[in-house]
Amino acid sequence: MKNEENSVAGRRKVRASMSLPQDLYEKIERVARTNKVSIAWVVRDAVEKYLESEKTVSRKRER
Repeated sequence: MKNEENSVAGRRKVRASMSLPQDLYEKIERVARTNKVSIAWVVRDAVEKYLESEKTVSRKRER
């Protein structure tokens, strides 16, 4: 990962690079185009939602 100097809402950003299957990338690209946002925005949003749902599942497992 590579650090970026930019920060949003007090959170430092890091750059991540990944490879995706072409069909998955095309789906992400379509969502981005439809919603007039960047591909990066779609990926960040999906990751945040996934991690939030995992946190909820983890809490249930701890009980």
